[in-house]
Amino acid sequence: IERIPKEYIRPEEERPSIGDIFAEEKMDGGPQVPTVDLKGINSEDLEVREKCREELRKAAVDWGVMHLVNHGIPEELTGRVKAAGEGFFGQPIEEKEKYANDQAAGNVQGYGSKLANNASGQLEWEDYFFHCVFPEDKADLSIWPKTPSDYIAATREYAKQLRALTTTVLAVLSLGLGLEEGRLEKEVGGIEELLLQMKINYYPKCPQPELALGVEAHTDVSALTFILHNMVPGLQLFYEGKWVTAKCVPNSIIMHVGDTVEILSNGKYKSILHRGLVNREKVRVSWAVFCEPPKEKIILQPLPETVSEADPPRFPPRTFAQHIKHKLFRQTDQEGADTPKPDE
Repeated sequence: IERIPKEYIRPEEERPSIGDIFAEEKMDGGPQVPTVDLKGINSEDLEVREKCREELRKAAVDWGVMHLVNHGIPEELTGRVKAAGEGFFGQPIEEKEKYANDQAAGNVQGYGSKLANNASGQLEWEDYFFHCVFPEDKADLSIWPKTPSDYIAATREYAKQLRALTTTVLAVLSLGLGLEEGRLEKEVGGIEELLLQMKINYYPKCPQPELALGVEAHTDVSALTFILHNMVPGLQLFYEGKWVTAKCVPNSIIMHVGDTVEILSNGKYKSILHRGLVNREKVRVSWAVFCEPPKEKIILQPLPETVSEADPPRFPPRTFAQHIKHKLFRQTDQEGADTPKPDE
């Protein structure tokens, strides 16, 4: 097609901010998403360990998003995960449709092209595959792709290793708030209840990329989100009043602090507004894993240790399910694009 259907065209006031993602990725001026080297995160050398942990904490406070390198997950494994996901999306549409989800019946797991009622009513330029990947007893393997044959094995192993990385990161963030290292993990559900949900985003080439978005501006509701991608740029962050394009950093995993950790930390760690751009030349694929607390079992609110007279609670107590509902129903056509609300 030469023109995109009108359902995908962004509102006029939003379009001036949508540029050429390749040109923007090459620009060196201005703020850059921090890169945090995790090599020394558990070093026996106290100075090395503290320097590494301080960099992680600082990135979570200043940006709420970062490129993690030397994260401990082998390149061979992330390569298998990417090959399996790309293999699934490379199949004919009728093969993918066998895994179609059924939104009307409340079944969001599987293959689809619109995950939620987004804020603006416009469609987003993407297909996706969404499923729970951890804990293993909560993952429904019957809906995971059977082709490529390595999909299940690679994705399960990746989820397991990512879960261990989650524990490491949450421990550092806990210590950064002056808490015991296991505290944040406990507050988001621990090993039993914290769910890892994977969404593979497939952004086809777009004939009019200046009119569309792959994913519109939002913050993640998760505790943490980890993202792999196929080295095609697209992620933008709303930082200090401007859209900043994330560079592609080889062998990195992008990590976002989500709303859940922002709430528990009383806003000390940021959940940053972000969006995804598309382009004419290259298909972009990303593998996002959202680490989510249980929907009803935990009340999300600023931890008592993060609150003081000078810094009262910024967020009211809500369950995770209530937080999601609150976000969905408070959104307007201009959700965050120009004036992000502090708790969105």
